[in-house]
Amino acid sequence: MAPMAALGVAAAVTYFWRGVGVAVSGKMDKDSAIFRWVTCVAYALLAGLIARMILLPIGPLAELGLEQRAGATIISLAVFFLTRKNLLAGVTAGAVALVLMAKLGPL
Repeated sequence: MAPMAALGVAAAVTYFWRGVGVAVSGKMDKDSAIFRWVTCVAYALLAGLIARMILLPIGPLAELGLEQRAGATIISLAVFFLTRKNLLAGVTAGAVALVLMAKLGPL
């Protein structure tokens, strides 16, 4: 299959399911038990991925020690809560902390 045809099929399938979601979304109760369950599962998956990145990293993150990764996580969480749960500030602080720790080495 030509690359452009594959791209077209992928886009059509994606937009079809987005359209179905828009059509059905007005009839759903966002406070229902199923949505609470989906939210819990999504947060659990995210927490698992973050824990894996800290404890069992791959790629460039694996070059830093566990202490450095944990330190950047603590800094990121502290900034997140000190800025009244500002996600951008927390993520930026964590990224800057990781870069500085990588450049300066273990302290």
